[in-house]
Amino acid sequence: MAIQILIADNHEVVRAGIKSLLKDTDIRIVAEAQNGNEVLGAIGQCELDLALLDVSLPDVDGLNCLARIKVDEPDLPVVMFTTHNNPTYIARAVALGASGYVLKSVDRETLIDNISDASRGEPIWTHEELRRVTGALMTPRVPLEVEAPLTRREDEVLKQLAFGLTNKEIARALGISYETVKEHVQHILRKIGVSDRTQAAVWAVRKGLV
Repeated sequence: MAIQILIADNHEVVRAGIKSLLKDTDIRIVAEAQNGNEVLGAIGQCELDLALLDVSLPDVDGLNCLARIKVDEPDLPVVMFTTHNNPTYIARAVALGASGYVLKSVDRETLIDNISDASRGEPIWTHEELRRVTGALMTPRVPLEVEAPLTRREDEVLKQLAFGLTNKEIARALGISYETVKEHVQHILRKIGVSDRTQAAVWAVRKGLV
């Protein structure tokens, strides 16, 4: 029986490449999307066994698509397919319920195996990926139900951090200095009781801040 999947990437050449790689397999692409809104519009409109999403989608990014899919279709396996080997993105994908996080550098057989396994409900996280986020997924010292006393600016910085931005990128986005961002990040980690940025990102996801 064919595995029916949706593929989402804003680059047509990437989607064409995926289709070429999956040709002559039991994996059938029944829907394509080039942005997050198209992904969300397609979910529920066709029978799917799996969604393969790029992280960097326009309009609604792949991780936010993942979060919204899991609300409406909690049993649909979603695999993130990306060039970003970013521990914060990986941590968010784990926290939001992705079945796996696959880099676009993988070979054809690995991609086919990952799609097949994930479509059957099997997690495809590697030991290395889980090792990188194990600390982030542990219960933080400050319970989730306790409101951390973040200032408005710290809240803005935390949201940007949870989206995977570096300190320099946060500084540019918020129009503040790099040193100011570093100081805010240090305060945030101390206030919410975690030891690194990845743990802070997962805390923000679980609190519903992003």
